[in-house]
Amino acid sequence: MKTQKEKGSLLIDKMKNTHYILVLFLVFSCTSNTIFEKPKDIIPKDTMSLLIQDMMIASSARLIKNKNKQTNINYMPFVYEIYKIDSTRFQNSNYYYMTNIDVYEEIFTNAKAALEKRKKDLTELKIKLDSIEKDSLNTLKVKKKERFVEESTFIIDTLKKKQLKKSLLFKKEW
Repeated sequence: MKTQKEKGSLLIDKMKNTHYILVLFLVFSCTSNTIFEKPKDIIPKDTMSLLIQDMMIASSARLIKNKNKQTNINYMPFVYEIYKIDSTRFQNSNYYYMTNIDVYEEIFTNAKAALEKRKKDLTELKIKLDSIEKDSLNTLKVKKKERFVEESTFIIDTLKKKQLKKSLLFKKEW
């Protein structure tokens, strides 16, 4: 007959085996190989990248004041309208691309690269416009100075003429 100690060790061995089987079951069942069926009205990858760019801009613009000094405006309906889609179609396409992570990562990488390029271009344009404005202000300042010098020389010339006339008149009287 088995002693109490032997029974305990057999029970522990069975629990270890059960534990190993449970862990293996969880490891194999948790793999993410699930790729859902492609929707009929899926948004193409390139359009999805452009759409995500505009959606990022729209979500960022929510905190910026518009022409009418309003903030917290939801611009997403305008983005959907531009691409002639609805939120359900976007959700279905987004869900499909999320299940295919390689394609989804490519879409976001393209969107991020395009946004960074757009930001760089706009920064360069702003620098050029600022320099043009600065140059035009400098030109105006120079023109104002030149006009002031011309006016002051005219005033000085006028004063000199008056003085000369006075001195001539004074000399004639002598």
